[in-house]
Amino acid sequence: MSERRDYYEVLGVAKGASKDEIKKAYRKLAMQHHPDKNPGNKESEAKFKEASHAADILLDDQKRAMYDRMGHAAEQGGAGGAGPFQGGFSGDFGDLGDIFGDIFGDILGGQRGRAGGGRRRSRATAGDDLQTEMYATFEEAAFGVEKEIQIVRSVGCETCHGTGAKKGSGPTTCDMCQGHGEVRRQQGFFTIAQPCPKCHGSGQIIKDACETCAGRGRNKKREKLSVKVPAGIDEGQRLKLTGQGDAGSNGGPAGDLFVLIHIEPHEFFKRDDYDVHCEVPITFSQAALGTEVEIPTLGGRVSMKIPDGTQSGQKMKLRNKGIAKLGGYGFGDQIITIHVETPAKLSKEQRDLFKQLQELEQNQSNPMTKGFFERVRELFQ
Repeated sequence: MSERRDYYEVLGVAKGASKDEIKKAYRKLAMQHHPDKNPGNKESEAKFKEASHAADILLDDQKRAMYDRMGHAAEQGGAGGAGPFQGGFSGDFGDLGDIFGDIFGDILGGQRGRAGGGRRRSRATAGDDLQTEMYATFEEAAFGVEKEIQIVRSVGCETCHGTGAKKGSGPTTCDMCQGHGEVRRQQGFFTIAQPCPKCHGSGQIIKDACETCAGRGRNKKREKLSVKVPAGIDEGQRLKLTGQGDAGSNGGPAGDLFVLIHIEPHEFFKRDDYDVHCEVPITFSQAALGTEVEIPTLGGRVSMKIPDGTQSGQKMKLRNKGIAKLGGYGFGDQIITIHVETPAKLSKEQRDLFKQLQELEQNQSNPMTKGFFERVRELFQ
């Protein structure tokens, strides 16, 4: 018989390793060499057994202390017969139960319900999460609003109160799994638990089904809900309404409802994070001489001074006239882009005035215009 390896070496941990380190190392090896992932591979099966045995010893404080003092002799009968473990290890792997449960769940694709955990499936099953959409105007998103929506969701049956059984009767214990919700099958040297195929993990069978819900314990129902949309919410963000999804079964919690927000475009404003952008047109004379114009904002009209010599495309800022920031920490700004309009049609009087202006401009150009033509002459000399 080949010499047995040191258990710390088997798991690849130091002698002073903590239980968490041992569990992590064992889980990695068990997932790698589990018989279900390596069918017919004797070498992997042997490594799986070796790692399981090593972890069983090192995760038990008493066994580990004896092993640290005596090594493998702690498991042998020694000269006097039975060793310190009185006949060796049982192979029950009690300390590894939680780790085994996780490994089997990963290998078999099992999932644990929200209401349960551990090695047995919980009879209670959480309801499904739902998602719906809501449309809000630009102003509603900016300032917040409370709106009503309609959804279709599963609710507990009012006739059987969610049991799924006909009035006067009730669920009975599943005779296949004896109410445990799981059945076991042998895999190599070890037993694997799976959801019971007869009761689907609930542990109960309904013989006389409720006529209203056909034994499901739930029915679809259209309901109205009031949703509070917070000020500052943006396009594509979601609101979570806890417990407003589908009802759970067997006493499980209801799922959640997620409301996806869509914001309708505004004819004048555009949004950039919490800032609001808009474009304000002015005439040539207003841009040249300066003026005062009324600017629309989300809070109403405000008066803003346009300085003389303002250029088309120039931006101005109205502080704190933007959108409320989520959580109530101030406001964004309103950014105004000035657009100097060129008149499309001129009256005779306007045309005469522009000709006079044009003559004056030939004698004294604007700085930007003068610089441009000077650069052009230098370029083509």
